[in-house]
Amino acid sequence: MKQETQTREKLQQTAKEEFMEKGYAAASLRNICRKANVTTGALYFFFKDKEDLFGSLVDEPLKKIYEFMKTHYEVEIKEIKTAATKNHDYREDSEAAVMALNYMFEHHDEFVLLLTKSAGSRYENCTDRFVEISEAHYRVLADEMSERCQTEKIDDYTIHWISHLQILSFVQLITHDISKEEALKHIHTIVKFLINGWFGIY
Repeated sequence: MKQETQTREKLQQTAKEEFMEKGYAAASLRNICRKANVTTGALYFFFKDKEDLFGSLVDEPLKKIYEFMKTHYEVEIKEIKTAATKNHDYREDSEAAVMALNYMFEHHDEFVLLLTKSAGSRYENCTDRFVEISEAHYRVLADEMSERCQTEKIDDYTIHWISHLQILSFVQLITHDISKEEALKHIHTIVKFLINGWFGIY
């Protein structure tokens, strides 16, 4: 059992290196097996195919960040019903952004794989999925705000654009060559910019 675990972990580590270097589409299972010093039969004992191997690296971090977004957005919807429309307290939003960013940096390679190396796999549109989740949330949030402020309803394109802007802010912090410390320093400014822009609409 211990040997099987070690073999699986060796395959995953070697696969991560191959995927990071070449991307999903160009990565070779033969190269992965050769570098891990195992047979292709051993690889297929643990993983159905290349996509399953890729998924073993990224599925858990991706699931966690989806769960984090869902939980944060649910809380935000509840709070917006009682919060003031102006003079918004940034601290909770900044804390949530810092938590998300910390988690993404803890699994930095996995998110780089998802965001920049997943073309050709079922994960290649994960950024679009992040945007879709945010878009659904901001549609509800915007309608609530428009009703409370008695302003015109924000159109769907604007909601889509705002969602893209938010998600790409995180994507850039992960995929650009900056340290975790630098990213955490920038996120507070980004959050203030995004929130001021949001409340500025009303």
